[in-house]
Amino acid sequence: MAVISVTGPNPYNVHIGAGLDEQIASRVAETGARQVAIIHQGPLAPVAERLRGLIAAMGVEVTLAEIPDAEDGKSLPVLSGLWDLFGEKNFSRQDVVLGLGGGATTDVAGFAAATWMRGIKVIQVPTTLLAMVDAAVGGKTGINTDAGKNLVGAFHEPDSVFIDLNRLDTLAHEEFVAGSAEIIKTGFIADPVILEIYQQGDDVPKNKIAELIERSVAVKAKVVSEDLKESSLREILNYGHTLGHALEKREEYRWRHGNAVAVGMMFVATLAKNRGLISDSVVALHRDILTSVGLPVTYDPDAFDELYEGMTHDKKNRDGRIRFVVLEGIGKPSRLEDATIEEMREAYTELTQLK
Repeated sequence: MAVISVTGPNPYNVHIGAGLDEQIASRVAETGARQVAIIHQGPLAPVAERLRGLIAAMGVEVTLAEIPDAEDGKSLPVLSGLWDLFGEKNFSRQDVVLGLGGGATTDVAGFAAATWMRGIKVIQVPTTLLAMVDAAVGGKTGINTDAGKNLVGAFHEPDSVFIDLNRLDTLAHEEFVAGSAEIIKTGFIADPVILEIYQQGDDVPKNKIAELIERSVAVKAKVVSEDLKESSLREILNYGHTLGHALEKREEYRWRHGNAVAVGMMFVATLAKNRGLISDSVVALHRDILTSVGLPVTYDPDAFDELYEGMTHDKKNRDGRIRFVVLEGIGKPSRLEDATIEEMREAYTELTQLK
């Protein structure tokens, strides 16, 4: 089992291995919790039941809380229901929340833990590739509102994270594809070896998935260890996310996050190329790697005005200006803060002409 440490004000470990249920139960008991709430999606009920049995055998009371699948679970009514549950069960500051599921589940579980009694422990157990390399690591939590995605949330580091590779055995191919977007992102901003693995020709290189996860998590761990609250360095993890979040909002969160980020990366790569920051070959590398695993790189030609409006609400914006994370080369992220609407429209038009 690999263990990656995230340092900072509240350090924790990310455990990557296979068959980790017993270790998860042991960690719950080690926290000294009197009780734990396992927040999970419906399809994961059997996994939640297994964890319930293992944790209960250690003398900890367990409550199962099923929430809606995907982004439907990241809403104020769901969060309010979790608060009510904590109140009914008399959850105290010594008790624990366990997030079992995809990124939406770990986001809302983390936010519920962050806001109950101003913060109780959360153990994250991601079950999708996307959640393993993105949502469950880093301490970002949140819900969606009509104003946009993740605009309501908190930074709340987990007590620990357990990435069980066995959970990928039944993961749908589409989820592997979507999760690959966040891994590829970390390749472009920090670890070119990730890009080399994807260039080896496999559709989705499942035989390399353990190495890809470890490398991607290591990139994120290093960044958030230095900048938990996204004051400077951590912004680089938002590569491709400015347009991506706007696209998700337009699609009413029915598009997979990874698919939206893939289009977003293609957009900012084109924007950077038009500014002379990167070469045509780097843009082509984006297109080739993203399409090789089945990720989209283009979108509706008529959507720019709506997407532009969505980008104006991005969290990175300052003084009314849209700020993009861009590349000045592979592994060399930077920021572009003065792009005009005409430049954005030109880059978007190029993107929509891709095949």
